[in-house]
Amino acid sequence: MSETPRFDTTFDQPAGACVRVSPLVRRIVAGNAGPVTFTGTCTYVVGTGEVAVVDPGPDDPAHRAALLAATKGERIAAILVTHTHRDHSPGATPLREITGAPVVGCAPHRNSRDLAAGEVDTMETAGDRAYAPDRVLADGERIAGPGWSLEAVATPGHTANHLAFALAEEKALFSGDHVMAWSTTFIGPPDGAMGPYMASLSKLLARDETIYWPGHGGPVTEPGRFVRAIIGHRRLREESILGRLRAGDDTIHAVVETVYRGLAPALKPAAALNVLAHLEDLHARGLAQRTGPPGLESRWSAA
Repeated sequence: MSETPRFDTTFDQPAGACVRVSPLVRRIVAGNAGPVTFTGTCTYVVGTGEVAVVDPGPDDPAHRAALLAATKGERIAAILVTHTHRDHSPGATPLREITGAPVVGCAPHRNSRDLAAGEVDTMETAGDRAYAPDRVLADGERIAGPGWSLEAVATPGHTANHLAFALAEEKALFSGDHVMAWSTTFIGPPDGAMGPYMASLSKLLARDETIYWPGHGGPVTEPGRFVRAIIGHRRLREESILGRLRAGDDTIHAVVETVYRGLAPALKPAAALNVLAHLEDLHARGLAQRTGPPGLESRWSAA
């Protein structure tokens, strides 16, 4: 039986404070706490003197001021973005305008699949469609400065364009929203997809990083063990969903009410999208059948 993930929700760094978390890394938390952002988005400063900023966060003047104060007297050489959700990437453009640093990293926002006729883009409000990088990094490409180098690691799933960044000098990975210590990752179609997400988790198991710095909350300190537990958790969740289909539940609403019993009403829309992501993956693998186009209103059954 797989190990249950042990989530750590004790993170308490205040918004706006700059904390050195390793010899090469400083962290600043944005003031955008919420149900899906935890205590706020973590922005990281890598290096000293000539630095990189990883995930500048929302377009928030207070957060930007804290970041500029933390790097006063230094040169921001690059602004790296893991993915295009509004809590991670909108701060890139105004920071570029102030510093002249190029925005590099993930590709512009896109969906993981084409929308079916008449289907609503349920994640439209979360996607930052204004994001326009100066350079898109492919899997394995690097950007470097004095004493540091960052390698792009393609990790699609949470979004189609999600990247992590590996800091070789410290065997660390800036994991964005792909792996977080405080919670499981939200996978919301059509920009998120469960199949690529699971493949990206397996990809990380072949790497040698010993710590992850995520987009929200504190570090993942035993990444191999934690990622294996997350994979097991997702497989158990898909078995639960298949079990509900076999029991006769044929709508996502019905599955959510049973599989996520006791969940706060405000979180049920996100749970429904997670279930849809699982069902789309199960359908692609021949384990579930769908009536009608893909979407939250489809009818489902076990294959």
